[in-house]
Amino acid sequence: MSKPLRSKAHLARVREQPCMVCGTDYGVEAHHLMRPWRDGRGMGQKAGDDNAVPLCAGHHRALHAMGDELAFFHFQLGDPDAGKATARALWYRSPSYKERP
Repeated sequence: MSKPLRSKAHLARVREQPCMVCGTDYGVEAHHLMRPWRDGRGMGQKAGDDNAVPLCAGHHRALHAMGDELAFFHFQLGDPDAGKATARALWYRSPSYKERP
């Protein structure tokens, strides 16, 4: 498994997006997927920044309180893979995309 990508510029861009659940642009945080779309994650290690999605503080806390990321996205958006699809789309449109070898 390769080392997770870290990109402050990409995380800043993710935080500029509206919350993918409610659409608010206030207090948006970058949530690193627990079930990444690429590269996986090691034990005790968060996913790479290319696996980040925008969530407002309330939805970010709700996701972690639920503890099941796929169930959260299924309940909120009707698609358990919505997080993966959003992270992938944001990454491929990111100016930071070229950082990935």
